[in-house]
Amino acid sequence: MKDSTDYRFVIKDYDVAVIGAGHAGCEAALACARLGLKTIVFTVSVDAIAFMPCNPHVGGSSKGHLVREIDAMGGEMGKCIDKTFIQSKMLNSSKGPAVHSLRAQADKAEYSSLMRQTLEAQENLTVKQAEVTDVLIENGKAVGVKIFTGIAYLTKAVLICTGVYLKARCLCGEAIKYTGPNGQQSANYLSDSLKKAGIELIRFKTGTPARIDASTIDFEKMEPQYGDENIVPFSFSTKREEVQKEQLPCYLTYTNQRTHDIIRANLDRSPMYTGVIEGTGPRYCPSIEDKVVKFSDKERHQVFLEPQGLKTNEWYVDGMSSSMPEDVQIEMYRSVPGLENAHIVRNAYAIEYDCIKGKLLKPTLEFKNIEGLFSAGQFNGSSGYEEAAAQGLIAGINAAMYIFGKDPITVDRSEGYIGVLIDDLVTKESFEPYRMMTSRAEYRLLLRQDNADIRLREKGYKAGLISEEEMENLRYKVKSVASEIDRLKKIKVGASKEISDILTAMGSTPLSTGASLEELIRRPELSYEKIKELDTDRPELPEDIREQINIEIKYKGYIEREQRQVEAFKKMENKRLPMDIDYEQISGIRIEARQKLNDFKPESVGQASRIQGVSPADISVLLVYLESRR
Repeated sequence: MKDSTDYRFVIKDYDVAVIGAGHAGCEAALACARLGLKTIVFTVSVDAIAFMPCNPHVGGSSKGHLVREIDAMGGEMGKCIDKTFIQSKMLNSSKGPAVHSLRAQADKAEYSSLMRQTLEAQENLTVKQAEVTDVLIENGKAVGVKIFTGIAYLTKAVLICTGVYLKARCLCGEAIKYTGPNGQQSANYLSDSLKKAGIELIRFKTGTPARIDASTIDFEKMEPQYGDENIVPFSFSTKREEVQKEQLPCYLTYTNQRTHDIIRANLDRSPMYTGVIEGTGPRYCPSIEDKVVKFSDKERHQVFLEPQGLKTNEWYVDGMSSSMPEDVQIEMYRSVPGLENAHIVRNAYAIEYDCIKGKLLKPTLEFKNIEGLFSAGQFNGSSGYEEAAAQGLIAGINAAMYIFGKDPITVDRSEGYIGVLIDDLVTKESFEPYRMMTSRAEYRLLLRQDNADIRLREKGYKAGLISEEEMENLRYKVKSVASEIDRLKKIKVGASKEISDILTAMGSTPLSTGASLEELIRRPELSYEKIKELDTDRPELPEDIREQINIEIKYKGYIEREQRQVEAFKKMENKRLPMDIDYEQISGIRIEARQKLNDFKPESVGQASRIQGVSPADISVLLVYLESRR
């Protein structure tokens, strides 16, 4: 690091510097400031704080779990969307509770505005519009940042939350602009500083569809998609009555053969198929040209029209992201029923950017080789607002723990989707932007969105982000659920004609012998709510507690089985691996596995077992080696 006299001016007022104020940066900065650290968050534009450059919604399949977990640990995303949503819907409600996921259409402008207000009102937090050009590193330790004007900010920890802005370029056919999303300024200098520090960068790509003027959309040709009548909030602190309000509909339409023919005829002008795009895009969120090529047997693809807010005419065309030239986009979108006269307000485009492979990071999201340097969000090779916010919260908490000299706070795979997300990032090779999905979680029935507070509140409390009052509310919930289940076990009903008639009316079979109310709830066709008529002494309980009672009883056997699996998982996680092991010296491990283990430097046997290229046989040899070393 240079001597302070080499800088035009040195500022030493802050403990933490956060680079970027997207969804990761906001959570990271708020966490640090709320834990008492003087924090400064840098953004290339204060008008783009918590901006949603892509889809105008929060949550969705598995992502809703992340938002609930962020809230359970003291994050802000759930509270913000509860105040700014324009439609809310519980996805997969006809399926089991493990895959229920809340999804809310956001008023994009209001969400961004409210999050900015939250940052500006937060004690210990300063917002600064400036481009960070350097991370200052001295003796393998991050000691601050330098901005474009030459001023240095010396801090005790640095968090990189740059999203898709590093050396970003946007592509719309042959038209290429070196900007961030929606024409925002890109960050063109920081990449070189990171490379000098020995941080290997890769190029990833994502994309977004066009925005259409609502006055040019024929909604009569589309299927309306309405929100839920009984709206469930994201935040455990939000009262249900506070979110019951009038909602805007979304609309469903489809591409057709003409749409596909237009795309196929112009593939030679798509940057994706001409080699102009260098970065790898997300497999699970492909562009429309990718869908048409890879799923050529499909006659149509779903297209969702989503409002972007109450005070704008722009609608988002979900399902048709593209990097095609503008003239092709016009023809392509106008081939879709309801969009025949569509006026494009903002073109679809692809965006390329610099990011890292997660293997450079510890599970705390601190760099393995640079002390005090943390990172979160799309810079870590993930995609999505929710994934970014979850990482930002964990990185912010751990930056604070690092400064305080306390043990870090981590979430493992058996405790939350946040744990699955981070573990996947740091143990698996990154070949494309990572997206959270329920199928990635081994213990889905335990990691439901409805019990995120029961699973993770304690961690947020331990970190210092959850109040005593919030913990008391949780203890009341846990006690109420256990007490009510115990009561239901003790209440017996006989095989009388009256009981049989009630059960028959409920679509259930009569009893041949007496049974407890708990046993009745286990029947597939019955539930805690349905048997209310048989339970005259039932206490009045909040809806979320009633939901917990029903799930705990109906899925008891499955839950207990997963809990046994978690116990075995924990044993492997608790077998720690010394960081000084040279795996090349363990002859019984295959060459590929030795190389991968030395590359990733896992912290536990469990983590080592999840690295691609490391087999169960390699783990067996490693366990023998550990025992001999011990």
